[in-house]
Amino acid sequence: MERAAIEAVEHVAHPMGVNSVRKSLSDALGTTEFGMVYYELEPGESFSGGLAHRHDDQEEVFYIVEGTTVFEIGAEREQVTVDAGEAIRVPPGEFQKGANAGDERVVALGLGAPGRRHDWEELDVLLECPNCEAETVHDCLPVDSGEWQAERIDLEATCQECGASISTTGAD
Repeated sequence: MERAAIEAVEHVAHPMGVNSVRKSLSDALGTTEFGMVYYELEPGESFSGGLAHRHDDQEEVFYIVEGTTVFEIGAEREQVTVDAGEAIRVPPGEFQKGANAGDERVVALGLGAPGRRHDWEELDVLLECPNCEAETVHDCLPVDSGEWQAERIDLEATCQECGASISTTGAD
């Protein structure tokens, strides 16, 4: 059995540099088949670097402890408001993007299974393609180490429609 107090867990910077507070409870508890991250999001911050993305390898649930979030779900980006005391489930393969759209801080838990790390080989994002002149699905891979816990991460996104490449840069 392992036990962890959120206050004692160290903040781990998101590779895209987007969260005020991000604490991996998976690391603290030593989980291997289940992911759990504690977030505190200031107004305008997002869970995932602001990228609408999907993971074919993981089902995710976000439980909102404090505040209000807005999730964009699916390729059509249906907006779903999730308030404190509510949870939202994102099945494997579904596009998602969640953010603090309010004026107050959001406190939330992100839960994922199976596994505690995403498979970068299976990460798709929705981006505006300069060649297609439309939002299209892009294969997204890390340019450098690809380690999720890295201080920053640069991504190379390739349009599935036309093959054009786009680079996204993580924060310093």
